[in-house]
Amino acid sequence: MAEIQYYYCLTHQVVEPSDQGCRAVDRLGPYPDRAAAEQALDRVADRNDEWENDPNWNDPDDDED
Repeated sequence: MAEIQYYYCLTHQVVEPSDQGCRAVDRLGPYPDRAAAEQALDRVADRNDEWENDPNWNDPDDDED
């Protein structure tokens, strides 16, 4: 039997196991366990902050529109 992975459903804002739940387009993951999936939005926020502050991906001139 395959190991169950977990996803965070953006539509319902709940953790769902891989064998049930919403469409893939509405999910974040997979995560190895429920606890990691519960932290999905925190990870997204952290990664967005890193990206916004990464000079390799952000040109200061882009913000002057």
